[in-house]
Amino acid sequence: MIPRYSRPEMVAIWSPETKFRIWFEIEAHACDALAAIGVIPKDSAKTIWEKGGSAVFDVEKIDAIEREVKHDVIAFLTHLGEFIGPDSRFVHQGMTSSDVLDTCFNVQLMRASDLMLADLDALLAAIKRRAFEHKMTPTIGRSHGIHAEPTTFGIKLALAYAEFDRCRDRLKAARAEIATCAISGAVGTFANIDPSVEEHVAKAMGLSVEPVSTQVIPRDRHAMYFATLGVIASSIERLATEIRHLQRSEVLEAEEYFSPGQKGSSAMPHKRNPVLTENLTGLARMVRAFAMPAMENVALWHERDISHSSVERMIGPDATITLDFALARLTGVIDKLVVYPENMQKNLDRLGGLVHSQRVMLALTQKGVSREDSYRLVQRNAMPVWRGEGDFLTLLKADPEVTAALSNAEIEEKFDLGYHLKHVDTIFKRVFGTA
Repeated sequence: MIPRYSRPEMVAIWSPETKFRIWFEIEAHACDALAAIGVIPKDSAKTIWEKGGSAVFDVEKIDAIEREVKHDVIAFLTHLGEFIGPDSRFVHQGMTSSDVLDTCFNVQLMRASDLMLADLDALLAAIKRRAFEHKMTPTIGRSHGIHAEPTTFGIKLALAYAEFDRCRDRLKAARAEIATCAISGAVGTFANIDPSVEEHVAKAMGLSVEPVSTQVIPRDRHAMYFATLGVIASSIERLATEIRHLQRSEVLEAEEYFSPGQKGSSAMPHKRNPVLTENLTGLARMVRAFAMPAMENVALWHERDISHSSVERMIGPDATITLDFALARLTGVIDKLVVYPENMQKNLDRLGGLVHSQRVMLALTQKGVSREDSYRLVQRNAMPVWRGEGDFLTLLKADPEVTAALSNAEIEEKFDLGYHLKHVDTIFKRVFGTA
């Protein structure tokens, strides 16, 4: 992933130094378990921890060894042996490369999940704060991009909160799905290593035991994990798209914070563009794109092949680094979002009261007018308003078929904006547990 869309803490999880340290810990924990059942000397296990634990692994040297041996785990073990000495012969006893690679990959995905869960907590807190701030700020609801009926900006944000709360639950489930360990040896039969070693390593690394592996951990787990990241990215894009629409010049109900000294266009000095949310839309597309190759990795040949390996070396870092960055960016957007209640009210009024059409129609049906006739009467008076020929309330009061069923006072009552906001507390209690 390019530095522009990266944050240091997540990048560090995928660094070669972190990877080799995790590899060492897996090997050393396995040695502890092997020593406990008498397969290797306890003093050797202790030496492995002492000398390997204090080692500073030389990434360039490991890479140089790999260029010769054409095998990354062997290159690492060769380098590790230089620190440990003769006792290094007990490292990797009965294990296969995938035991190390797959268990490490899952540890990295688990750590990445913890960072993203923290990101979601921060995002949820920002959305909640702004939702309560604008709980009763009236705005127009839109369907098909066209004015529909009134809602509040707080409800819009409550919707986003509920969505990202579901995202958090999904990520927790995905973390649990991916947090497994396999130390089962070639083709997963434990022929040369006791299952107790796997149990020990799993507990030491904060993982659960993979019930049955081949020579690799089944990739349906990873498919679900990356699909979950894709869903979270889609939720980011949904909220980003909403903000982009609200920032359009002819709408301007909300906009990204425009900092002092910021410039919007190299050609047009007046521009204030929604660059952050447009960027989030693009980043979301990338995270979703990583889900498909993860699904294609599920179908490996027999007990293993390495067609998944090159894919995961890319999508593991790229998907998590990108999503981590996107979540943090969205949190910043929401935290500093500039909201214009006065423009929301202007837009509510733009259609001359048409947003109250359903209430008038329903009132007519309550007075005995058929639904078909009620719809016809209301639409007949609404269409001229679209053409700029008067306001809706005045036209309704002048229609004898309408006034035959409804008094002027009854018609006027149907234009009460507060009517549409009477259940806001109920919605907030459902979403936040409190109004």
